[in-house]
Amino acid sequence: MSFNVQDIFKRNTPLVMGILNLTPDSFYDGGRYDILQKALKKTGEMLDDGAAIIDVGAYSSRPNARHITQEEEEARLFPVLEQLLHDYPKALFSIDTFRSEIAVKSIAMGAHLINDISGGNMDKAMFNRIAELQVPYILMHMQGTPQNMQNNPTYGDVVQDVYKSFEKKVEKLEQLGVKDVILDVGFGFGKTLEQNYQLLQNLSQFKKLEKPLLVGMSRKSMLYKLLDKTPETSLHATGVVHTVALMHGADILRVHDVKEAMETVKIYAMLKKASL
Repeated sequence: MSFNVQDIFKRNTPLVMGILNLTPDSFYDGGRYDILQKALKKTGEMLDDGAAIIDVGAYSSRPNARHITQEEEEARLFPVLEQLLHDYPKALFSIDTFRSEIAVKSIAMGAHLINDISGGNMDKAMFNRIAELQVPYILMHMQGTPQNMQNNPTYGDVVQDVYKSFEKKVEKLEQLGVKDVILDVGFGFGKTLEQNYQLLQNLSQFKKLEKPLLVGMSRKSMLYKLLDKTPETSLHATGVVHTVALMHGADILRVHDVKEAMETVKIYAMLKKASL
């Protein structure tokens, strides 16, 4: 299987990316899929429900998460990835890592995309490795690290600051020969609750960069803190912000709940068709 970012623009409907966390401590599903058979079963369910991509992560990036070594991340990731690639040879797998060595090894195993929460900030070799690998790269914005990103997120203008950061990094990537870049503004990664909604309201501005936009808001604190709920009770709110994101130009939804996200995409597609 291969994945061409430009194909996203040719589609009539956005894509859904299913989340597979192999971590014991992710904010919503930590510990649910850190056993091989559970991870395989969840992947099959997400693919059956319509996920176009499975995003596999072995490093928890929730606020204040424990930092783990590369060896620990590899030990969680590679045995599962090997089996996933064997059991689902036609599926597209994205690897959620900021470590360039893990990116290289994952692609060598057969993975298809790299999803870097740090946008190259936590491993300065990442951009060069992506250029060598020539694989699609999800460039996310994060202020700080998972361990400190929510301590005091500060911007002059969050929308403009994130936009300018993307401009500089996309230019650097393109100078290195990387063309297949997907942008993720990083909801919840070094942003206050209000800043998250400013980014959502102004998401369409990022279309000017002429790159596909991925959004990751599934069950996040920007929803459950606002509504005085929990991640477990934030599915309906997730559908609401997904609808808003699609109407503001999102191309990919990164989600825990693939079936419900596919329903949102289907409704949005019909609404878009009705406006023609």
